[in-house]
Amino acid sequence: MTQTAGARTAWLSVGGLGLSALVWGLSWWPVRHAQALGVQPLWTTALVYAPGALLVLLLRPGALGQWLRSPGLLLVALAAGGANVCFNLGVARGDVVRVVLLFYMMPVWATLLARWLLGERIGAAGWMRLALALAGALIVLWPGGSGLPLPRSGADWLGLAGGLFFALDNVMLRRCAQATASARMLAMFAGGLLCGALLALLLQSLGAAPALPPPRADWGLPVLVLGLAMVAGSYGLQYGAARLPAALTAVIMMLEIVFASLSSAWLGAGRMDLRAWAGGGLIAAGVLLGAWAEAAGQRRAAAHDEAAGTEHNEAVPARVPAARGSPR
Repeated sequence: MTQTAGARTAWLSVGGLGLSALVWGLSWWPVRHAQALGVQPLWTTALVYAPGALLVLLLRPGALGQWLRSPGLLLVALAAGGANVCFNLGVARGDVVRVVLLFYMMPVWATLLARWLLGERIGAAGWMRLALALAGALIVLWPGGSGLPLPRSGADWLGLAGGLFFALDNVMLRRCAQATASARMLAMFAGGLLCGALLALLLQSLGAAPALPPPRADWGLPVLVLGLAMVAGSYGLQYGAARLPAALTAVIMMLEIVFASLSSAWLGAGRMDLRAWAGGGLIAAGVLLGAWAEAAGQRRAAAHDEAAGTEHNEAVPARVPAARGSPR
């Protein structure tokens, strides 16, 4: 009976992570679809994350006070909002494949931010992951002729900036691991809602962006479906990441790149050429190596704690797992 329950939990965990990867891998389409019908991507970002924020407030109203009292969670909200704004603006304006791949430069920024904010050592393996991800980015950015491998468009810059914000979000989630899950989820959903809406209103007041048009089914329904899917995907990620090894979680979540690349290439919103495959492979390798290193570190820490508990014949307090993932 226990074995059956364990297998069911494993399948649910894998399914939750797969759902998350699918939702975020296809999220670019409603953003571009709504933009074609006159909805600025910043408004789409706000609307997509509104259902998640409202749901957390309804189910866990106490999360609001904890979020507002925690400077760390306020920074989580800002980082999550920045990641979502940059990503959605990038996929709305540029080649979806390039934006997604450049967004996944996140391991470079996460390693450097963790060194600065958490005091983590980088080490030889960390430098190898940085080198892989940087090499992948250079291949993606290579112009194909003369010239330097630098971002060629605003969408490229937005992809890189989104990855930086996403890395800050993940590092701060680890720093705020003692906060309740509901407070962390509220911070991430509210970040997307508030950053999107406030930036849209600011640009609208400056005459640089249109106002939100009246609701219509042709764009409102896809945006609503995406918002509800984001809620399901976010909870699927939290469920799966808490129950599966970090390395396996990373492997499954890398499907986001596959879903985004194949769907955008199929629908003409991105191009999968040899450089994209090669650069994306190196970036993915950097992500996966980081996950395996984290899993190995957790195993060593667990073994050390178990040995110490046995030696002193006392209960060893459980480690607080690092919070992983951000609704995006």
